[in-house]
Amino acid sequence: MKKAFTAEQISGWFTSGTTFANIKLAEEVVERKSDEPSSKETSPTKGSLKNVKVDGGQLQKPESAGSTAPPPLASYEYPTLPITKNRQELISLVENNSVVIIRGATGSGKTTQLPQFILDHYSEKNAACNIVVTQPRKIGASSIARWVANQRKCTLGSVVGYQVGLEKMATEHTRLIYMTTGVLLQKLVSSKCLTEFSHIFVDEVHERSEEMDFLLLVLRKLLHSNSADVKIVLMSATINCREFAEYFGTTIQGKMNPAYVFEVEGTPYAIEEFYLDDLYKLYPYRFDLLHPDDPRISEEMYDLAFSLIQSFDEMEGKDSSQADKGGGMTSSERGSVLVFLPGLHEISYMQEALAKLVHKRLQIYPLHSTVTLEEQNGVFLSPVPGYRKVILSTNIAESSVTVPDVKYVIDFCLARRLVCNEETNYQSLCLTWASKTSCNQRRGRAGRVSKGYCYRLVTKEFWKNEIPEHMIPEMLLAPLATIMLKVKLLDMGDPRSILSTALSPPNLRDIVRTVLQLKEMGALSAKSYGRGQNEDGELTFLGRVLAHLPVDLYLGKMVVLGHIFGCLDECLIIAASHSLKSFFAIPSMQQLAGHRSKLAFARGTPSDSIAFVNAFKAWHSAKKKGQLRHPKDELNWGKENFIQIKRIREAAELYEDLKNRVSQFNMHVPENAQPSDYTSTHRQKFILQVVIAGAYYPNYFVQGEIDETLASRELSGFNPRTTVMLRKLPPYSFLYYKQLQSLFRPCGQVKTISFDSSRAYVEFYRTSQDTGVLLEVSLALLMAQLSSPMELSVYPVEQIEGCTGNTNITHMKYARVNVDFQSHSVCPVGMLSNIDPDKLPPNPLFVVHITKVLEVGNFWGFRADEASLEKQRHMTAEINKRTLKPVTVSLYPNLLCLAPYSEFNDQSLYYRAKILHMRGNSIEVSFLDFGNTSVVASNSLRELPSDLLSHPFQAQEFQVTEMCPSAQSIILGNQWSSQARDRFITLVKGHSLLVLLYSILHDVMRVQLLINTEMTNRSVVDILVEEGHAVRAEESFDSKQNHEALMTLYKDMETGRYVPNSGGSSWSGRKEEEKQLIDNLLNEFSWNRHPYSKTRAHPRGPFSPNKIQFHSLSRKAHYKTVCIEKSSINSLALSDTPHYKHQRVLVAGTVSVNPTGTRILLKDTTNMPDIPGLPSLITMLFTPIMELRTNKERTCYTGALCGLGWNSQTNEAILPEHDIELTFDVKFDVEDITEINALRVAINRLVCEGLGGSLHLGPERTSHLQEDCRDRLIRLFTKSPPREAVTPVYYEKPEKWNQVDPALRMDVVEPGHGRSRVVLFQLHPVTLLNR
Repeated sequence: MKKAFTAEQISGWFTSGTTFANIKLAEEVVERKSDEPSSKETSPTKGSLKNVKVDGGQLQKPESAGSTAPPPLASYEYPTLPITKNRQELISLVENNSVVIIRGATGSGKTTQLPQFILDHYSEKNAACNIVVTQPRKIGASSIARWVANQRKCTLGSVVGYQVGLEKMATEHTRLIYMTTGVLLQKLVSSKCLTEFSHIFVDEVHERSEEMDFLLLVLRKLLHSNSADVKIVLMSATINCREFAEYFGTTIQGKMNPAYVFEVEGTPYAIEEFYLDDLYKLYPYRFDLLHPDDPRISEEMYDLAFSLIQSFDEMEGKDSSQADKGGGMTSSERGSVLVFLPGLHEISYMQEALAKLVHKRLQIYPLHSTVTLEEQNGVFLSPVPGYRKVILSTNIAESSVTVPDVKYVIDFCLARRLVCNEETNYQSLCLTWASKTSCNQRRGRAGRVSKGYCYRLVTKEFWKNEIPEHMIPEMLLAPLATIMLKVKLLDMGDPRSILSTALSPPNLRDIVRTVLQLKEMGALSAKSYGRGQNEDGELTFLGRVLAHLPVDLYLGKMVVLGHIFGCLDECLIIAASHSLKSFFAIPSMQQLAGHRSKLAFARGTPSDSIAFVNAFKAWHSAKKKGQLRHPKDELNWGKENFIQIKRIREAAELYEDLKNRVSQFNMHVPENAQPSDYTSTHRQKFILQVVIAGAYYPNYFVQGEIDETLASRELSGFNPRTTVMLRKLPPYSFLYYKQLQSLFRPCGQVKTISFDSSRAYVEFYRTSQDTGVLLEVSLALLMAQLSSPMELSVYPVEQIEGCTGNTNITHMKYARVNVDFQSHSVCPVGMLSNIDPDKLPPNPLFVVHITKVLEVGNFWGFRADEASLEKQRHMTAEINKRTLKPVTVSLYPNLLCLAPYSEFNDQSLYYRAKILHMRGNSIEVSFLDFGNTSVVASNSLRELPSDLLSHPFQAQEFQVTEMCPSAQSIILGNQWSSQARDRFITLVKGHSLLVLLYSILHDVMRVQLLINTEMTNRSVVDILVEEGHAVRAEESFDSKQNHEALMTLYKDMETGRYVPNSGGSSWSGRKEEEKQLIDNLLNEFSWNRHPYSKTRAHPRGPFSPNKIQFHSLSRKAHYKTVCIEKSSINSLALSDTPHYKHQRVLVAGTVSVNPTGTRILLKDTTNMPDIPGLPSLITMLFTPIMELRTNKERTCYTGALCGLGWNSQTNEAILPEHDIELTFDVKFDVEDITEINALRVAINRLVCEGLGGSLHLGPERTSHLQEDCRDRLIRLFTKSPPREAVTPVYYEKPEKWNQVDPALRMDVVEPGHGRSRVVLFQLHPVTLLNR
């Protein structure tokens, strides 16, 4: 029979607060007894569960199990399934053998029934048992446990329970528990015996994951050592019985007896198989021959799949018409289609193609690891009547997710597997042919509720001869780091000996490489100069912690470093967030809005990790304040902020679990430790960024140099911080400016669009005081990455040129035209970057009255000469003698108007103004003739008469030249510290100061700012540099170019050689003619007076020539192309200071390569602060071993080689693919190396073992040591005076170790300890210099 679940039950399984209707799901195992009533899950009763914990002690809130007394086992009638008839035989086999292997078809009842046979057998004997059943994935373990509890009419968490990750639904009375493979493995490694359980059932053993193989190794070893009475049962539908039977065999009298194998005969429903051979007659396609070395999906194969899906309607046509007469067809009769594809790219391609088959009435659902929970839930819903459900899935649907109404399976027989790149040791996903084992699992997804059909899109011969029988075990392909730490914790031998007993032992080279990676990470002790075994190492305190944390090792290291530097809370949030599927929702239809939300949470810091921290804290804070008390409020908050509530809750649970786990190692999140003031907040953020970089060593990537001259030419002088460009626009492109404005509206408010030849420059309004790259620019660049290209509806050129009669307009085809949305004007322009002499001050040296400071060095003011002041007075009088009208249009940012202002209690006068921000009835405006801002009431604004617009605005924005923030300012503030800001305001605000004009760039005057002292005029830059707030910096190429033109113009004006443009009058006349032509064309085509035909044009872009390209710091991967994952904040990183030539580093949490090894993909990235010397400091601080480079005269250090050192016998690098050859671009001396070593000593004190080690430190001592580490870290980066820039000197023998004469190398040993001590960081030797 088919069991129907309620919408509420399904909602509880998969989502939080989402309701469903018309849901019918069949069970994992189909019952055929149609007369058996449908049982329902027991209602929760009052009471609570005791001792419900996950490892680490976190209390859970499971469904109530009633009282705490052991519940009686319900009498249970087994369904008629293939396995049921063998019940007694199987019980006898399990009880009389240590290991039994069960093979049975999908749906035969192995997973749900066999454990119950044992449970009831012991109940009948009145004997105790404790049964565990493993599942490879969380969704499988929890859903099967619910199903079994439901069938037994017992409350989940009583007799039957589950434990997946943090979620534990079990009590001390639970006798049958389903859990993930990883949870059981962690339990066994910790206890080093199996006796917690009487029976261990391992399901889906055919998957051969790294975790699965190590679990089998541990089971086998412990079974033969200290747990001989425990019964082990291995189960799968597609298991290689002989291999497993021999692995678990026992030796009796010198003869190997394999484990017992039992085959369960029969399947719930027949499944018919088809191959390409069977489809040739049905479809007139010519297929390319499949090749075993070239796995791919051809266009013809996609077409065949589309035709197959369409043919199912015809196959069911007769049944459908009969069902319609009888009242409609059920969803199971109109069976769903499950298509197995190798990855997201193929799923997207097929989804787009199927979506075009509108008349076929298909409901298409993608199913892969990155779909949102709401999108995933659609898979389980019944389709709309008359529609067919089509699921496009990766191999996640092989065993993790069962959709019972699947009738048809289409299998391309492909998969993507993780493999390790030999050259770089990075992982990559390679397209391969799936194994027969996997394909048979896929086949079993059909035929759950009726006869099924499986279509394999390979020939029978190819299937027989080329598709491998079994997949290559993951232990032979994937990195072994996590397994290696568990081996060390088991303490039952060296890694090589232990892993040699695996079902498929990894080769020695992989073991050695893993040991070296763990040494590089600091989990195993690293010995300098190659004096040590590469096949083993001593477990450090860090390694011990990592082995107990259920997260990636890099994230585990981040947690420990977070403890050291006093940012443990943030690191726990990052570790929890990155360990699960992202809680940031970026739906396919709202990618720009989703990305905008993530960028907003980053708050200007280019770091995915910090975006997670800020979003998590915002959610947690809202909950703490009671703003999300009701589930509906929380869901609404999630929708508004593009946060998936169920996933952020999962992250919160993992956060709590990790917090409990690390507390066992004396690492505690302090109460009320959040920094409150501006300086402390930014100092904490910088320390967190350094911790992130330390955790992800050596995944460091530097920015490629941008050709400033070329970039400036590409953008035609437009501001790269506010502008993007489009290419390949159609002729007369200015006609489509409204379409372009509409296309860019999701990104932000467009200020101007400037058309030049076949290009357009789209400039956005600056909506905040932040002077960096606009959020709107980043979102615009994201548009270029979206699957649907930008599209314009355009008119044929002949029609455009024909509508003007005899007037020749061909010269306007690619004319320079500027569209200003503020003034609503569309005008022809000359050169896009001209200097207008009429707008220049008469002399480059003039007085400015400063009214508004935006940031250090950036301010508004007005010229304080008498002529300018007279213009202000005249304009004020002219405005205030008129009768002013209220603003009639709806208010919006950047609207020009008149606004009132009064000083002290004087009468308010009206002045020309622009709206900046709107908050209800309060409007913030900027006064256009003075530069200051004020907040006024919305009803006080007045309309600005058009004739007053023609007078130039008197206020001007200024930027101080040749200055940028010091390291201290960057670290203690958002670019500028509060001390720097306060100092600058004290120096300039409200004063009239002398400025020397250097250049005019993007309507901002760049000036030297001078303060009149008793002795002389002193530069503000000199003062800020002396006080450590700023450092001197070079001007940009554009600024220098403009400076030269400006100085030439002033010189010509001074000497009388300047002659106004003689062609000015003729250009003015031509401009008027072109303006009239443009207006006529716009008028003609805007109102569609004639039924003009339209075609489609696809402009290219948006682009920015300032987009950053990154390169690996490791030379082995330096020349590979680096790509950043599209969802990362840094995927669209732009350089707004390409004229700064010092290195800037980006760190990545995950690094992989494409199948060909030519392209590197980065995820979870953080772009580190722009501080000279930072990449070198970070690398030297966190590298295991370092060898300094000097110049030939040995008078200074020129660089350093960082890595694991060299082998003393061969003199070769131990781990060359991760070695980093640094070339210094700032000066480092012995004092710097000493400071780095001192900080490494301070770190070691917080992560060492023994009586005086980390576990025995009191709270005060721990806090003191943490503050010492933080202070030393800040001092290292804020050296005073700053490290001077030097020209890089490249070492003649890069990546060669042992280049220092031993007589010149001074080894440094930690005070009070010898070399034998197991520490996280060895101290760097110092190379002696000549004085």
